Amino acid sequence: MSQSLIGKTALVTGGSRGIGRTIAERLAQEGATVALTYNASKAAADEVVAAIRQAGGNAFALHADLVDAHAIAALFEELDSELVDRNGSNGLDILVNNAGNSGWGGLADASPESWDTIFAVHARAPFFVIQSALSRFVNGGRIINLSSSLGARPLPVVPIYSMAKAAINNLTHALAMELGPRRITVNAVAPGWVRTDMNAAVRENAEMVAAIEADTALGRFGETADIAAVVAFLASDQGRWITAQVIEASGGYKL
Repeated sequence: MSQSLIGKTALVTGGSRGIGRTIAERLAQEGATVALTYNASKAAADEVVAAIRQAGGNAFALHADLVDAHAIAALFEELDSELVDRNGSNGLDILVNNAGNSGWGGLADASPESWDTIFAVHARAPFFVIQSALSRFVNGGRIINLSSSLGARPLPVVPIYSMAKAAINNLTHALAMELGPRRITVNAVAPGWVRTDMNAAVRENAEMVAAIEADTALGRFGETADIAAVVAFLASDQGRWITAQVIEASGGYKL
């Protein structure tokens, strides 16, 4: 690895599993001190932290239930304390809004509660996490939001999730303009089909797998490392002139 992020601090929400875990590991490999959040499984978060430290990196885990907007203030109080202890400052260089929850559910079986829960994590939480992070952010920092190819090409089986990801794309554009004077870049990475436990049931269906791969220019499901590589590029100095972009990292799904 290039160690392009030595001396940087990063917060990765939802960093205990799937894409978030691999992003946290990649940023740590590049030299960043990584704070990762988890909700349901402290054991999984501790496993990620242990793996990062064993590889020579620096990381710690913080609990945050991002369905509850009021949990965000407590998250940043704890983050401040941890960063000051480690670095003597609560300055933040990189924020990756990755946390998510299941977006399955169509028009017929949706409820106000399911709508609120999906939007709370995928749209409201990133907004207020960014709001809280700004007073800690150094000039020239990086904000990277995890979107989805469904934000631009929605599926009828997941309309609420698709709407929430479209909201993240819009937020990315709006904040890039606002934060440009501070040289803070704001971008979104929009994966397509990636091998994670959230779509394990889909991957058990051989016909669906064949159809998805046939609709993908590169002919396969993505791996979490494919997404982490794009995030690491945007977080590095190499990505300094890229902002207000929604970068689809889908292997060319449904071109």
